[in-house]
Parts: sequence; C-alpha cells; structure tokens
Amino acid sequence: MVVGVLVELSNKNIDKIFDYHVPDHLKEFIKIGIRVEVPFGRQVLDGFVLEIKDTSEIELKDIIKVKDTDIVLNKELLELGKSLSYDTLSTLISCYQVMLPKALKAKINGKSMVKYDTFYKLNNISITDISFNEKQRQMIDLCLEKGLVKREELVNISVSSLNTLLKKEILVKVEKEHYRLEYSSKLVEKKELTLDQRRVVEEVRNSNDFIYLLYGVTGSGKTEVYMELIEEQLSLGKTSIVLVPEISLTPQMVSRFQSRFGNKIAALHSALSDGEKYDEWRRIARGEALIVIGARSAIFAPLQNIGIIIIDEEHSNSYKQSDSNPRYSAIDIAIKRCKYHSCKLILGSATPRLESFARARKGVYHLLELPNRVNGKALPKITIIDLGKELGKSMGHFSRPLINAIKSRIEKDEQVILFLNRRGYSSFITCKNCGYTYKCPNCDITLTYHKSSNTLRCHYCGYGTGKYNICPSCHEESIHDLGFGTEKIEEELKKIVDCRILRMDYDTTSKKGSHEKMIEAFKNHEYDILLGTQIVAKGLDFKDVTLVGVINADTGLNIPDFRSSENTFSLLNQVAGRSGRSEKQGEVIIQTFNKDHYAIKYASFHNYLGFYKEEMDIRKKLKYPPYYYLCYIRMSGKEAEYLLLESGKIKRSLDRNLENTIILGPTPCIMHKINNIYRYGILIKYKKSDNLRNILEKIQDHYKNNSKIKIDIDFNPSQIL
Repeated sequence: MVVGVLVELSNKNIDKIFDYHVPDHLKEFIKIGIRVEVPFGRQVLDGFVLEIKDTSEIELKDIIKVKDTDIVLNKELLELGKSLSYDTLSTLISCYQVMLPKALKAKINGKSMVKYDTFYKLNNISITDISFNEKQRQMIDLCLEKGLVKREELVNISVSSLNTLLKKEILVKVEKEHYRLEYSSKLVEKKELTLDQRRVVEEVRNSNDFIYLLYGVTGSGKTEVYMELIEEQLSLGKTSIVLVPEISLTPQMVSRFQSRFGNKIAALHSALSDGEKYDEWRRIARGEALIVIGARSAIFAPLQNIGIIIIDEEHSNSYKQSDSNPRYSAIDIAIKRCKYHSCKLILGSATPRLESFARARKGVYHLLELPNRVNGKALPKITIIDLGKELGKSMGHFSRPLINAIKSRIEKDEQVILFLNRRGYSSFITCKNCGYTYKCPNCDITLTYHKSSNTLRCHYCGYGTGKYNICPSCHEESIHDLGFGTEKIEEELKKIVDCRILRMDYDTTSKKGSHEKMIEAFKNHEYDILLGTQIVAKGLDFKDVTLVGVINADTGLNIPDFRSSENTFSLLNQVAGRSGRSEKQGEVIIQTFNKDHYAIKYASFHNYLGFYKEEMDIRKKLKYPPYYYLCYIRMSGKEAEYLLLESGKIKRSLDRNLENTIILGPTPCIMHKINNIYRYGILIKYKKSDNLRNILEKIQDHYKNNSKIKIDIDFNPSQIL
C-alpha cells in the first residue's frame, strides 16, 4: 500500500503530495484524512494522508507511525481546504492547519493530551471464601454499593491495602476519559417570542432562500431568534454553528445557550486551554455536541449534517483573519459549508456591513428585520457633547454633562458603562524642552505609557522599557505624557466620583477566565462603572446599565482607512445599545471634537439607513466596496531600498498584465516598520478581472525563493494597514 502525504511544512516549494510506503502492520489503520509521522529528508514530520494507492513504480520510504485512531479531516474539510488554498493563494497545509487546534494533536512534547479519571471496581470473580481486613472490606463494600469508585473517595484506604486487592485481581483499575469543560444539564424555560421574533422565525422557516440578513436594533432579541431556529434543526436531527466576534462575548452566549440546550453545546475559542480545545473538538467530531459556539475559527468545527449556521454581529472585522495565511473570511467559509450541507446561513447585526446590506436590498440576501426592542422601550436618547466648547470647563477628559449623569446614576444605584477605544495610560511620552518622543526601536511607532507598571510598551511587537523623568536627548527633567488611554481615564474617574470601577481592556483581561469573572462581577452589581475598550461595546446585556458614556468618539475616525467612518458608526451604535436594555430608560452621552461628522450625527439618531445612503455615495465616488472588489499586496523585508525597488517592479508587472483595474502604490504601509521589518503595499480595485489570480500566483512563484522579500496577498481586506 502507498499513501500520498501532505507534510506539515508551510513552504511554497514543498506544497505538494509526497508518496510513502505503508508497512504491513500499519495498513489496517490507514484512512484518508488521518495523520501520520513520516521521514522527510533529515527530519521527522507529521502529515495528512490525502491519497491511497496500491503500488508505486519507485522505491519509497516507509511511514513511521499512524498518529490518530479517528479521521482528523473528513471529506468536507479536505475539500474545503483545497478551495480555501485556491481562493487565498495560500499553501494547502496552512489551510488544513488553520482548521485544527494545536490541542488536537494527541501528543505534545511527549505528553498525552487526553485527561483520565481513575476508578476502581470489583473484578468478576467470587470473593465469598476470601478473608479481608477491615479497611479492605470497607473498600469492597463501597465498590458493591457504587460500582465504580474514584480514588479520591477512598479517604481511609492506604496505598498498600489498595495495591494488595489489585495484585490479587479482586479489584481492577478503570480509566475513564475526563472532559475539562462541564456543561450543566439543568435547563430553564424558554422565553415567549414577541410578534416580531415569531414573524422572523416563520419567514426563515417558510422561505427557500439560502442567506438571510437579520437586521435588528440592539436589544431586539436576535439571540432568542437564533435559539428558536436552532431548536427546530435539533428536532430534525441536525447540528448548528453560532459565531460571535469577541472572546468576551462567548461566555455570555455559551451561558444563554447552555440554559436552553444543556450539554448539547460545545465552545471553541482562543481563551480555552489546549486541553480544553482538544476535548471540545473531539466531542464535536464524535457527535456528542450538536451546537458549536465560538469565535472565527469555530467555523471549521467538524460537525456532520449541519442544519444552520449563524454569524452574530456580522459587521465585525474579527471574522476576517488578516495577520497570517490563509487570510480567510469566516463568512465566506460559512457560505461554502452551507452550500455543502444545503442549509441556511443567518447573518445578524444592528449595523450590517455595507456590502451585506447592499446585497440584501438587491435581493441577493433575504432581508429580515427586528425594528423594536423586546421590552417595548424606545432606544436610548443620545446626547452629543462638543468637546471644543467644553475646553477649560471639563474635569480632565470628562465634560460637565457626563460627570453629572454619572453621579446621578450612582445615586440611583444604577450602573454605567464608559467606552474608550485606547488602552494604556497615555498615547505617548515626549520632552517639553526638546520635543524628543520615545519610540519603539523595532517599529515605526511611539511607545504607549502604562502607569500601573511604569513601563513604555509597543502594542505591535511587545517591546517594553522603563519610564524615566530625564530626557535621554537633552538630559533635562522635562518628560511628560500626552494623549490618554483607559488607565488614565480610570485615574481621573476616581478623583471625580466615589464608586467601584472595573476596568476591562487587553491589559486586565489577559489572564485565563478573567473575561467571565469580570462580566459576572459587573452583572452581580459588585461594581458601579465598567470602563473599557471595544470589549465592552458589543453583545453584553446588563439590566441595571442606564448610562453609556463615550469618552472620545474620534479615535476611530482618525485611522486612515476607507472603513473608518463605518467602523465608528457601528461601534457607537453597538456601545449605545448597552444602555436601557431592561425596564429602566437608557441614556447615551457621546463626547467628540467632530460633532458634525456624518457618522456621529447619524449614530446620535440611531439612523442606520441615513448613514448607509451617505456612505454608499462616498464609496461609489471613490470606487470602494461594495462597488469594487479590493486586493491588497503587502511586500515586507529588512532592506527598505531593495523592498521599494522590487515593489516598483511588481507594480509595473501588474500595470502590463491587468486590464479594467485601478492599481494604487506602492506606498509605505500605515505601519511602515514592525519589528524591524519594512512594509510596502499595493492596492488593486477591480469589478472583474479574470486573470488577476494567475498574475498574482506568478508574482508569488517569482519571489518564493527570495529570502529578502515576503509577499502577502489579501483579497477583500478588512483593514489596509
């Protein structure tokens, strides 16, 4: 027997199948989609079996061992990987690896990832004529009573007494696999749907359409609709996938689904340990979990017979993998999986992507609407505070109206969410005397000051250094900080109001389980104010929150990206939606220096359609999505001059070979240098270009052996950085 193996080295030069001979003692274990260990040159590598043949005309090396008992990549995932490789111009092995968590590998560093609980039980022999001491009799009686007994339950039994019974084969040891995550089987009664929710469910049920866009205001009960649709699929014997954009949202979503579906659910997201991911993946593959909830990569969950896929907050950029190959969109993968399983895809959002809403209005997607909140309350009133007029009157970065509103809510024993999309204490540190600014030695960016650790940090490469009051350039004691982040806002807030403040950003949530603990603590009213970055802006539901304050709405508008207005409008709407979600009326205060910007004006009236029309007009004039497709080519390397020279050659090649396209660049990327690597970019706008993929593949092949330049290609990028 001969097998074709794709080895785990993501290199364009070896992105192909290699043949190996299968020794007789391993033949019975060989299946398509299983992992094997093979010799490769002087190395020993893992690889996936993609082909099985009878013989080969040349002499082959033997595979070393079979690594799995069950198939790792089923037929659907194998086909999906090939399609993904073609669409993203990525190596096939990188596409298969992105589907599988690291923890799926049965052994890491020689240790088994499977966790076992040890039990003892009576052997199937007669013990009538055997004499036992008191301790042994006690243990035997316990085994007779319970059948299986854990070692922890044998408190008074010595190791020698236990070993004696094992040696005499009166007891036998039993090891049972232990899942690290536990889900309660205690279910709560489901909520009765509103008229709007029932109408949406019926519309999906009675329609033969493929993709649905559920456009529902914040607090309109989209999650209840999701659960109703999933329950229907369960009754038909089908499985479901639910994606959420942020890790912080996963615990709340898991909790809600668990209360409805019990241990039928499984969670997949990056906050889980390797062992937890491994357990969840195997539960899914074995058919023990029927509903998968997770972030972007959960779209690859090895479910069979999928009945529905739901992508909540579909507007989120986090559904696009942008930092490594394959640069895939979870929505595109969902569409492929829905076609394979002949099932429906639901995209839900209060602020859909312009591309999605345009398709819905054209009838490409089926538009569903939830225009009202489930509690019947109006959306929260939004007040815009012009920071330009507040200069000299405000306390730090808090305007007087916001301070008064915060104090009023605290007095009423209500809760407040404050949003600022910038962590750290200050944006940068500079010298008042000579203008020197602390910059990262590896990146083209100023360092952010973190007061709690008194360090300056680069948020791109992780470089850190201590903060000193003496300027290293002019040696004067004139260092001060400019700009602000969540850490500084927390410090100011403590001076303004006497209350319990919970700061939630990347710095405070990096420990395992911290998201869940913080959300639960705030839900239980252990804190009065939740201050955070965009972690607090989406999906969270707290009944006592009646005020949301946006410290500075302009941070997102200042990013040089064509989606900055859309992202700002969406974020403001999402964070505003955290207010007044229960019986109490909500209020939102947005502080800005750009009160007349259309994204902020339309957000203040919850006017998505108004924003959509104005932004679409701008996109049309500037030839951006959804009117044009985009492809971004990023060239990176350590030698800036050489990189610019080769980038120019690539641009000329594109100009010669592509028609009906707009080619911009090469220009330095917004982040021109990261970790001592320089970066240039070329942007291609096109409506249709039949030969684009072939041209890009030729460029990749031309540079694949050139260690001085790396080519990354991103179709329909979420951000151009």
